[in-house]
Amino acid sequence: MFDYTVETNKAMEEAVQSLEESLKQEQFGILWQFDIKSKLQEKGLDFNQPYLVLEVCNPKEAQRVLTQNQMVGYFLPCKIVVYEDGGKVKIGLPRPTALIEMVNDETIKEFAADIENRLIACIDQSI
Repeated sequence: MFDYTVETNKAMEEAVQSLEESLKQEQFGILWQFDIKSKLQEKGLDFNQPYLVLEVCNPKEAQRVLTQNQMVGYFLPCKIVVYEDGGKVKIGLPRPTALIEMVNDETIKEFAADIENRLIACIDQSI
C-alpha cells in the first residue's frame, strides 16, 4: 500500500499536539504546518474540510540519506496529514518504502523501512 492511515477519537488540535510530542521522542520536528482549508478559503474557494499537512524531519537522518542518494531529497521532508473525514479525524502518511521504490536504489531501502517504522510508531502513539 502507498499509505498508512489510522483514525483517532481525538480532536484535530489534540491529535496534532500528541503527534508532535511522539515525533520529538524520535527526534523528528514539525518544520511546517500547511492548513489547506484556510489557504483554499483565503483564495475564495469553497473547502470546509479541516486538512493539515505536516512537514516533518529528523536532520540527522536527512543528512545520512542525502549523503547516499540526493534524489531522495525529492521526498523530503516527510509528510504526515491530519484531516477530518466523515466526522472522524484521520492521521496518515505516504509510506517511505513506497516512495523510495521510485529511486531504484537498493542501498537505501532498509533506511526507508526504518524511517517508515519510526513514523508509524509515532502516529500509533498519538492516537
